[in-house]
Amino acid sequence: MIKEAAQRLPSVDENAFGAMFDSFGQSRVVLIGDGSHGTSEFYRARAAITQRLITHHGFNIVAIEADWPDAKVVDRYVRHTPSKSTNQSLRNMGVFDHFPRWMWRNTEVQSFVHWLRRHNAALPAEQRTQLAGLDLYSMGTSIRHVQDYLSNHDPDLAALAKKRYSCLEPWVDDPVVYGRTFAKGVAPCEKGVVNMLRDLLERRLDTDGQDDGDDFFDAEMNARLVRDAEKYYRAMFYGSDASWDLRDSHFFNTLTRLMQNRKSTNGGPPAKAVVWAHNSHVGDARFTDMGESRKELNMGQLCKEQWGASCSIIGCGTHTGTVAAAHEWDDPMEVMNVKPSRADSYERLMHDTGVPSFMLDLRKGVLNDGLRKELMKKRLERFIGVIYRPDTERWSHYSTAVLPRQLDCFVWFDETETRLRRHSLTNNHPQGRRIHLAFETF
Repeated sequence: MIKEAAQRLPSVDENAFGAMFDSFGQSRVVLIGDGSHGTSEFYRARAAITQRLITHHGFNIVAIEADWPDAKVVDRYVRHTPSKSTNQSLRNMGVFDHFPRWMWRNTEVQSFVHWLRRHNAALPAEQRTQLAGLDLYSMGTSIRHVQDYLSNHDPDLAALAKKRYSCLEPWVDDPVVYGRTFAKGVAPCEKGVVNMLRDLLERRLDTDGQDDGDDFFDAEMNARLVRDAEKYYRAMFYGSDASWDLRDSHFFNTLTRLMQNRKSTNGGPPAKAVVWAHNSHVGDARFTDMGESRKELNMGQLCKEQWGASCSIIGCGTHTGTVAAAHEWDDPMEVMNVKPSRADSYERLMHDTGVPSFMLDLRKGVLNDGLRKELMKKRLERFIGVIYRPDTERWSHYSTAVLPRQLDCFVWFDETETRLRRHSLTNNHPQGRRIHLAFETF
């Protein structure tokens, strides 16, 4: 039945690819997930869909699972905002330069960034699409951005910020140690970072919004990040559930604030956002093991609760191929073979159609009732992040889900790859072996 319902896709590099997703253009928020953080087809599909949503459906925010300060540098580049980075090549910007470096520092993202800069060039400033980061792994950099802003606008508050944030200074290079140290005791820095955000927001009210709007908003979002990161690193030692919820709540709150700010400052069309993140963050957690068994939430759930039918969730999956990933956190990136999907998984159902690539619209009223009923039966779904452990794949990367309730659309590529520049390879290994990479792109 899946084969009959599947809408075959043109090549991901053809203009017609993005048009296949026009029915999602009426949404306010479209979340586009990937089944791994190292698969070329997922990145290219996400870019093609996003370009279509921007050019034909008025989307004006692209929010990605990356740190706010790094994404802000790229945002200034794509929106032609005067800054030190405006005339630099992406290679020299120094962004996305920590583990997992390949997640955003790759040729597919580079191509999209250049496209967005060209697209924005023809538009007035208030209509240009912005790019923003949703993640919170940049506590030290964000502290410096808040202090730099206040040094230029309010020296007294800058001095107070320096005093409050000094509590975190010993830990900024390894905030996990901060979390471990104070997980079960008094958190000496919590009050200071909370009060810093409060005072920054009060200053905005006191000055009646006379500050440079974009610079203030950047400082505000960095202050929010520091507050949430301080809490996140402590929560890591309460248990993974608490830290997961805090991180995904930060994603959602950042997205919400982005949309509020876009609406209030531009005075133009309503804010419409595309989100790029992993399937585990965008698929509604209520219909996965994450929500049902572990009682965790995620960004997809929060977006559905906030925007309902005006939020659409698209996920991507594959049967086999190659993936860029690491064995452990901070390990070198490798290209690994992806094991064929398990017989008891949704991925195997898709593979058994024999169709190389397709989209399956899972929305009620679109998908026929018989197939929807069949797909409503819980099955395993594969999640590969920046870490891939093929030897323990069942327990490391599979989780049960109810696909038609978790996602609105599933994009399928039966065999996928990691596209690499020839000069990236350190050795000419035979096809199928792991390859260690330099992986310089921009």
